[in-house]
Amino acid sequence: MNDSAEELASTWLTQRAQRLSRLSTSHPFAVDLAICVAVAALSIGGLATQRRLDALALIFCGALCAPLLLRRISPILCFGVIAFVALTQWLLAGPQLADAALLVALYWVALDGSLLEGALAAGMVELGAVMAALRWSPSEPLKVWVGLTGLATAAAVLGVSIRQRRALLASLEEKAARLEFERDQEGRLGAAAERARIAREMHDIVAHNLTVMIALADGAGYAMDTSPERAIEATQRVSATGRQALVEMRRLLGVLREESSEHPLEPQPSLDRLDELLARVNAAGIPVTMDLDGDPHELADGVQLTVFRVAQEALTNTLKHADRPTRAHLALSCRPGQVELEVTDTGDGRAVAASGGRGLHGMRERAATYGGKLDVGPRPQGGWRVHLQLNPDAEGALP
Repeated sequence: MNDSAEELASTWLTQRAQRLSRLSTSHPFAVDLAICVAVAALSIGGLATQRRLDALALIFCGALCAPLLLRRISPILCFGVIAFVALTQWLLAGPQLADAALLVALYWVALDGSLLEGALAAGMVELGAVMAALRWSPSEPLKVWVGLTGLATAAAVLGVSIRQRRALLASLEEKAARLEFERDQEGRLGAAAERARIAREMHDIVAHNLTVMIALADGAGYAMDTSPERAIEATQRVSATGRQALVEMRRLLGVLREESSEHPLEPQPSLDRLDELLARVNAAGIPVTMDLDGDPHELADGVQLTVFRVAQEALTNTLKHADRPTRAHLALSCRPGQVELEVTDTGDGRAVAASGGRGLHGMRERAATYGGKLDVGPRPQGGWRVHLQLNPDAEGALP
């Protein structure tokens, strides 16, 4: 319970600090003016309570607070002007709450100044604490000096701590951006290498098979009159070579994976074959249920193919990696301009994440083809979830 309360308090303070930081960035002069007015108001209130409010005290109050507006120009300049005014006050007048402007300036130097400037400002404040203790409290100089030194140390440490936190956050953001860029770069390089490989193999397949088919066709033409049997045999070889070329080309044109089919020349599957897919998974020992919303026959052929392949890949991963007993559920929603598919199972999906991910990468490319996205990951209640969302009418969708 205590840990929870501390976490909530830390979150609240972090949110407030971020809000103040954004406000300071968007309205710098207004924030500095508010700090200046607040310090001056507190000082005037203290002087009035102590019945020390006179012209000289007001002059020093304004002289101590006004230089706070120089912070955006130069923190060390702001501190130097206030330190000079404080020295003059030490010579001519008594202390007041406006002297806190020196601590505010020290905090700003520690926050935004250089290390040398911070050390110089801290040394000057410490010297001022000794001078103030000796002049304004000769009866208890040690007690006053300890109190002023503690305030100065707190201001400097706070500035340095926030400065280090900013540097750490900036470093983490830079590292995250660099890692994300490197990850995207590796993905693009991998995809480019895979496409280059496919292009080379496609060239070999097309060139080889076309050469063979041309030679067989020429031979069949020459043998048509003299040897009809050999002509028929050559024609049959042309047909077989064409079929083999189609099988290999279709395999290579799969999205970053090789797909085999028992009937390579049949039309590409549509959502009419979902029942057949579910029946095969059921027969393999994974009970599957399905919810359907809308008419899938109204979808374009390419969209139906994408949905079918993603469902096929998701259920294949369930068959390969999920522990038994496992149940699976498929939910398909077909609305105008948007198609959603969700495949869930009750097995352990950690093996899917550790299996290399080529199938998952292929599913993501299929989704991107139709302006959609794919979310894959473990479910909070256990099991694995694949969620596909397509926007066929989006501008980014490919035909």
